Amino acid sequence: MGIVIGVVTHVIHDQLFHDAAATLGGVELEWVSYDHEDEIRDKVAEFLSTTRLDGFLAGPVPYTASRELLPPALSVGVIRPSALDLTLALYRAQERGWGRLPVSIDTFPAEAVEAVAAALDLDQDQIDCLPYAPTQSVDEIVAFHRLVYQKFGDRSYVISGRAAVREQLDGQIPIMSGMPVPATIRTELHELALRIESERASAQRFAAGVFLISQALTSQELTSQELDEERARIGLMNHLLNTPEFAGAWIENRGRRGVVVFAHKALFERITRNWVAVPALAEAAAALGAQVSAGFGVGVSARNSVVLAEQAAARAELSEEPCAYLFEDSGVVIGPMGPAGEALRFSYREHGEEVEQLAKYVGLSATTVSRLAALDHELEGRTLSPGELAGHLGITDQSGRRLIRTLDAGGLVSVEGTAQHHPKGRPTRLYRLRIAQALEAQPWSSPVV
Repeated sequence: MGIVIGVVTHVIHDQLFHDAAATLGGVELEWVSYDHEDEIRDKVAEFLSTTRLDGFLAGPVPYTASRELLPPALSVGVIRPSALDLTLALYRAQERGWGRLPVSIDTFPAEAVEAVAAALDLDQDQIDCLPYAPTQSVDEIVAFHRLVYQKFGDRSYVISGRAAVREQLDGQIPIMSGMPVPATIRTELHELALRIESERASAQRFAAGVFLISQALTSQELTSQELDEERARIGLMNHLLNTPEFAGAWIENRGRRGVVVFAHKALFERITRNWVAVPALAEAAAALGAQVSAGFGVGVSARNSVVLAEQAAARAELSEEPCAYLFEDSGVVIGPMGPAGEALRFSYREHGEEVEQLAKYVGLSATTVSRLAALDHELEGRTLSPGELAGHLGITDQSGRRLIRTLDAGGLVSVEGTAQHHPKGRPTRLYRLRIAQALEAQPWSSPVV
């Protein structure tokens, strides 16, 4: 699956960004252009709801406006003006006959301004700098430049990285664009693409998880007798086998009271909400009446991953509360991860009959329906294309299209518009899964509407 990066630009900078991206191959760019800064949030929100992205590239202003909308796992690149960009802006001003000083500068980091001033032997008393801050308004920046202009008079000019500031001051004060040059944008774009590739490779690394029955929980139903560890282990294994999020994993016994799970690192990232919490611990405890601890290991081989996972599980068992740890062969340790977070909703153990009935109704296997239920829960209402569905389930694009047709016939998806990923290609139809609604709307005597 190719890399897709969303790029947010002001309309007057579109060509600049296109020129910067011209040398980047193997990456598909999706563009969002805005005229005014107050449009950014709404435009990005609509964009994110209809477009599958692996990365997001923007300048400081559009990033600040939209960062709360960005999915936590999305790779993000922020283009910040550099010392090179400032140096070139100063030389362009000199070519226009403005001289280098005095000058007022916004958006650039203070350290970049100081470095350029020192390198060019400029009098820093004639340089006023207002570094970028998320809380700055355009009016405040304009007022800053006007004050500097009043101080120095007609000899002064402005270097600004904000299009809205340049629009307000144009024709009143000499002003030079401080936008990054194509080389700066290109560097950030290449770095973002390489980071996405690296994260993909890391997600496909082999990993292991070890779940251990720790101790009996006290409840009205439990007696004071010791919990049968063998029976609990079998129960734990069945519980994990019947949990949709583990559908793509290989699960085996690991000793008298443990279970080992083999999968790609990406699967464990999903079930731990990116190494934040492990809801499966709470579910297992409720189902088995026993405290469950877990350890995850990411190593160079299956053996190494299991060893690390066992060490992480042993560390988790030292805690009085159920938790999990991650040990990586690089030395990274994450934990403790508690059972907090929303529980996994769809599993055979809790919803087995409903899943089985729905599977028979639409003509799919119960495993497929269960995995679709987990995906529906993970997407949180976001749309996806048949190809993206195939990617999530690890099947071919052709199989993904066939599955979408089956789901559509059974009322388990709704059509939510189209997305144009290629200028010369046909639009891709987007769908929203409705598995959760279907499981709640039983019995199914007719397609879900």
